[in-house]
Formats: sequence, C-alpha cells, structure tokens
Amino acid sequence: MATVVFHFVIAALAIWRITHLLSKEDGPFDLVFKLRKQLGQGFFGNLLDCFYCLSMWIAIPFGIWVGTTMLEKIICCIALSGLSCIIEIMT
Repeated sequence: MATVVFHFVIAALAIWRITHLLSKEDGPFDLVFKLRKQLGQGFFGNLLDCFYCLSMWIAIPFGIWVGTTMLEKIICCIALSGLSCIIEIMT
C-alpha cells in the first residue's frame, strides 16, 4: 500500500513538473519556446497554452502506470491531473 501511495505522489509531482515546463517555461536553450512557436495556434499549440488541459494528457501514461485495473487507471489519470492542478494553484 505504501508503494502505491509513493508512486502516486511521485507521479503527481512529475506530471506537475512536465506540465509546468511545457506550458509556462521556455526550457533549456529555449527549446520549449521554439516548440510552442512551431506548433502555432493548432490543437497542440493551444494545448500547450492551457496548464489544466495539458495536465490531463500528461497524466494518462502515469495513471496507466499507477493503476492496476482499467477503472483504477482512469480514476488515477483524473486524480493525478487534479493533484497537479492543486500544486499549480498553490505555487
């Protein structure tokens, strides 16, 4: 049980970090800035502008990793995204 909680917390922190990097930062050598500029105003460009939307997409592989059953995987995706959004609000 402690391992599951540990994985959940680590996943939430990783989701927040990746989402924050992609949506709010320029990245090393302005790589993320150049990526956002290249993507423009299409679906992916707009996705990188919204922390909350992007956190849902970033949470999917982590939720699949943390959950064991299909229902747990779906709930973990939503919960991990929610926790990363709470972390974003707190920072």
